[in-house]
Amino acid sequence: MAVTSACASDRGTDPAAAGLAPVAAAEAAAAPSDVKFGTLESPCGAGDAAGATDQGVTDKEIRIGYGDDSGYTKSPGLNKEMGDAVSAMIDWCNEQGGINGRQIVGTYYDGAMTQANAVMQNACGAEFMLVGHGFAMDQTSEQTRVACNLAAVPAFTVSPDAANGPMTFQGVPFPVDFANGSQWFQMAEMHPDMLNDFDVVNSTMPTIITSTTKIRSIAEAAGFRLKDCGVTLNYEGESSYVPFAEKFKECGVKGLWTSRSPVPAEFNFVKALDQVGIDPILMGEATWYGDAAREWNGANGGLLDNLNAGMTFQMIESADTVPAVQDYVDIISEKGGKTALLGMQATSSFLLWATAADECGSDLTRQCMVDELSKIHEWDGGGLHAVTDPGANMPAKCGLVTTMTGAEFSQAFPAEAGTFKCDDRYLVATDASTWGTELGPDRISTKYLNPNVIRPVS
Repeated sequence: MAVTSACASDRGTDPAAAGLAPVAAAEAAAAPSDVKFGTLESPCGAGDAAGATDQGVTDKEIRIGYGDDSGYTKSPGLNKEMGDAVSAMIDWCNEQGGINGRQIVGTYYDGAMTQANAVMQNACGAEFMLVGHGFAMDQTSEQTRVACNLAAVPAFTVSPDAANGPMTFQGVPFPVDFANGSQWFQMAEMHPDMLNDFDVVNSTMPTIITSTTKIRSIAEAAGFRLKDCGVTLNYEGESSYVPFAEKFKECGVKGLWTSRSPVPAEFNFVKALDQVGIDPILMGEATWYGDAAREWNGANGGLLDNLNAGMTFQMIESADTVPAVQDYVDIISEKGGKTALLGMQATSSFLLWATAADECGSDLTRQCMVDELSKIHEWDGGGLHAVTDPGANMPAKCGLVTTMTGAEFSQAFPAEAGTFKCDDRYLVATDASTWGTELGPDRISTKYLNPNVIRPVS
């Protein structure tokens, strides 16, 4: 199912807010929706769907769970933008009539980093599906999710078993066996003289260890010959980062990759690099593109001015030229939410879920959702990001690189803001030794499979 087009944004009006009489309001609700999200025709609207077809579905409602780790005490508000995005998108959809006339009822779950499994246990007994969520410790909850057949359309996954989990579809897939290596290929174009001068910062966190192993293979595919300086940082933090910075200095690095997020411990590491007198190019996941890094850099004399983050999403700074980004900013800001990259990621997954739910009509079951989601092979969230293949769990073949100066981000590559560079080489098949799980012939993790798992039916 192709869901990309080339139309401009046109958001609708609430009949009651427009002062329409009751009869006129009813006619407006019954009329075909002309609302768009970027280039995507809205999957939301009035209808006559009926029936208690599955857990969490009634004549009037569809119950979904969503959430983030905003209650994590060491990083309060962590990924709050995801919960804000799904909450606002639920309202946006319900104002149009819901999904085929059924209103969406969302339940927010706070994984708080260490509570992901408790969250999943609660969701298993109440929700139709999980939508637009992301929990950093999803390795602790994946077995519970699969056991209760809780189909999911997450904003992101972290652990290998969740990334290739059964009954899971993402707007921007991140499977273990294929990767979008655009950032490394593009950095090689930006700094061809530094292919021998980069290293990867190792971590004690199991999911980051797996990610780092994969990153090394992607970097090598892009032509880098990484150093091995032997530096591993404790995920919970170090009493001093200076000895580790000194080791990188002695190793002669001019560029460093980190799989960590912009948290206080990582900022302390950046300070230590400055203290020992080195200023390497820093490369990171797209999570570095956000307020935490921007605000810290502005307050600390530009110590992160060498930061580069690779993305398959459009930058928020491109809202004036990318209608989908402007729609995202408008919808979230209207509800007082936080706008950030992971919020766009949650928005894309919500729209993906809603598109499949709309196709199911009255027959809204988890089986129908798995069937419909598996058919969607071209998806860009209305223009929020490069085209992906959610149905086959395959990432994009495009990307861009951001950089930061002071408290401002800008697009560093390609040169024209609001554009991606695409290349078949960017899709890298990773070595099985880096997967962290065993995959079946359908590329689904076998670890928690059971005979009752919902599979697509042609």
